[in-house]
Amino acid sequence: MEQEDNNNVLQHLLHLEAEASALVEDAQAEADRRLSESEKQCRSLFDKTYTEEAKRLEAVFIKEITAAREDYKKQLDTYRDELMKRPLNKAAFFDMAEELLGKELIGKRFPENSFARDA
Repeated sequence: MEQEDNNNVLQHLLHLEAEASALVEDAQAEADRRLSESEKQCRSLFDKTYTEEAKRLEAVFIKEITAAREDYKKQLDTYRDELMKRPLNKAAFFDMAEELLGKELIGKRFPENSFARDA
């Protein structure tokens, strides 16, 4: 009888161990499921935030580039207008060119009748 009681106790303990093992497996599966769901939510939030920030930064970039281009065009137009308002002094240009490069070289490259010196 004592042997039978020992067997019963052992069987009961084995049964409890099997139940505990099943509980641990279920808990691990639930933890894995929750972790996976949390990772999905975090990835989704990251993707949404990243996309929104990328769009915002692209809009800022386009705005800044457009402003820079407009400013560049405005400055270039102002410079061009300033140059067009200045009178041309061809005689002074040719005198300086002759002085720097020599009359002989200028005469060969630009014969006297090619350009009006006093226009």
